[in-house]
Amino acid sequence: MTTLPAILAAPLAITWGPNPEIFSIGPIHIRYYSILFVSGFIIGYYIFMRFFKREGLPVEILDTLLYTLLGSAVVGARLGHCLFYEPAYYLSKPWEIFMIWEGGLASHGGAVAILIALWYYARKYGRRYDFDYMWLLDRVGVATPLAGALIRLGNLMNSEIYGNPTDLPWGFIFTIRGETLAKHPTQLYEALAYLFTFAFLMLLYWKFLDKLKKGTMFGIFMIGIFGPRFFIEFVKEPQVAFEQGMTLNMGQWLSIPFILLGISIIVYSIIKGSPAAIQNYADIKKAKTKSASDNIKSEADKIKSGKSYK
Repeated sequence: MTTLPAILAAPLAITWGPNPEIFSIGPIHIRYYSILFVSGFIIGYYIFMRFFKREGLPVEILDTLLYTLLGSAVVGARLGHCLFYEPAYYLSKPWEIFMIWEGGLASHGGAVAILIALWYYARKYGRRYDFDYMWLLDRVGVATPLAGALIRLGNLMNSEIYGNPTDLPWGFIFTIRGETLAKHPTQLYEALAYLFTFAFLMLLYWKFLDKLKKGTMFGIFMIGIFGPRFFIEFVKEPQVAFEQGMTLNMGQWLSIPFILLGISIIVYSIIKGSPAAIQNYADIKKAKTKSASDNIKSEADKIKSGKSYK
């Protein structure tokens, strides 16, 4: 039975039913989700370019990092969905695991795959350029929340992964899914949480890198991504049938280890962590400071000697 608050709020609800597909050319279908997914990694590439330039690392090795992150995210997210949410189905039809266009990606699986891929990348390039695994994770932790927010906007354009019925005025009626009641736009909830995490971590990196310990930014990233995800799941509709009746759903169970890992990393970084900035950055900053000091001294000497520029 529809409650009076739901009836009163219905006119304020947002009717939502955009076509997920932007256009198609023959068998090729371009969707908002795909564009937003790839855009997150491209923007992350340019953010990393700023990181590398600031800390004196060659930007030439960024292409490999982009391909590593993009490939591992897609493969891991797909395997995560197939093995965490619908293992019986996909193990009986393993060829459908490769049918990514049919939908089905799990962020937790993508996170695990990215962690493994970054370990390989750090092992390959770290010794040569004086950075290690945790240094890389810190910076990936800064850039990734923005990509996560764009992916959740892609979910919104697909009218998928939304919440339970709500009488709040910002509820969405996902008409393309046949919904007639307003539902929590949990995609937007997560996107906003990820954007806040991104902004906070960018502030820490640009303003307080000298004072940070290695691992702190990555720990905050883990908590800032999977903490909100854990609580938002309480108002999200079950993704698969077996989640019906569960006190905590699969998304929450999978989030707990990441949250605990984030807390552990922050504690360790505070107690025993080394500086977050690599030596290259310290040398670059020292050189800039010395150059500025020399310029000031030079100008002062000119003034004393009676010389000045017109």
